[in-house]
Amino acid sequence: MRDVVAAARAVTELVGDRAGDWDRAGRLPEDVVRALGGAGRLAPQIPARYGGAGWSSAEGGEFTAHVGSLCGSLRSVMTSQGMAAWTVERLGDPAQAARLLPRLASGGTAAVAFSEPGAGSDLSAIATTVTVDGDTVVLDGRKTWVTAAERADLLLVVARMGEDGAVVVVPRDTPGVRVRRVDDAMGFRAAGHADVLLDQVRLPVGSLLGGGRQPLSLLVTTALAFGRLSVAWGCVGILRACLAAATEHARSRHQFGRPLGRHQLVARHLADLWTGEQIATRACEHASRSWDENAADLSAAIVLAKYVGAEHATRGAATAVQVLASAGARDGHVVARAYRDARLTQIIEGTDEVCQLILADHVLGSRA
Repeated sequence: MRDVVAAARAVTELVGDRAGDWDRAGRLPEDVVRALGGAGRLAPQIPARYGGAGWSSAEGGEFTAHVGSLCGSLRSVMTSQGMAAWTVERLGDPAQAARLLPRLASGGTAAVAFSEPGAGSDLSAIATTVTVDGDTVVLDGRKTWVTAAERADLLLVVARMGEDGAVVVVPRDTPGVRVRRVDDAMGFRAAGHADVLLDQVRLPVGSLLGGGRQPLSLLVTTALAFGRLSVAWGCVGILRACLAAATEHARSRHQFGRPLGRHQLVARHLADLWTGEQIATRACEHASRSWDENAADLSAAIVLAKYVGAEHATRGAATAVQVLASAGARDGHVVARAYRDARLTQIIEGTDEVCQLILADHVLGSRA
């Protein structure tokens, strides 16, 4: 874990106290993203044979939580990068992996485009299409709320290919690609959310990961598995940031002749916050162990971590705002950011309702 500790120290120095300013401005500095990417820390689980750090899920998770405690938007960019790298690793052929993964391990950036105006939780409704035309493919459609797309070098677009699906690797500067920034994001404001319009985008047939024509469900679950676990660890980071801010305020703020934290109802808030952080951490640790061991319960463990993490992060952020009151009710403050960011974790990479349905299916199947 020595590399993880050193990386955490480095990113703490890189972010400093600027996350609130980035949130208000709605943009991460390009040099910060490139510095983290150039050090191999945007996707540290890329295997060493491709130039990556080769971290385990457990190591990557703890680092993700630390970044998430500093800046949720930067963590979102990491999640996007990790999803892209994992998708290439799992679905790409050896030549594609050898070409793309070293790029993503050394500063190149990527975003994964799933959602559409008519396809959110129901990703089977994806309408974006890719068709083969000789030695090229043609891509048409529209993607919404693509995290990190505003600055990504590459877009991994999930599209329908006849009755099957495909992931198409699209350089952002390809003719026919238009990226429109989402200016009014409620949370993770600086992560570079954007809508992507694809109008007769023509690319070499080699842009199809693994040649395309894979089941659409496989494409979606491959990327979402990584994304859900990364978001879950990000929720741990939110909880840790909220706990630190609430504890410091409760120690230093005096009301009615004693520290705020010595009032029983406030002490209960702190206890609940710590409990939520511990529960989310243990769920993520279990999911990462399952990932590293390729355990039979991996899918359920990841969804559980995402569901539990998002629930406790949302509740914990609200609690932290309550403890800090007006001291934390300012745009850009760590708990104000957490309050907005945490709420989105109950939606992105699978809504709470979708997670509950998946977990219920797991229970019913395991009890059959």
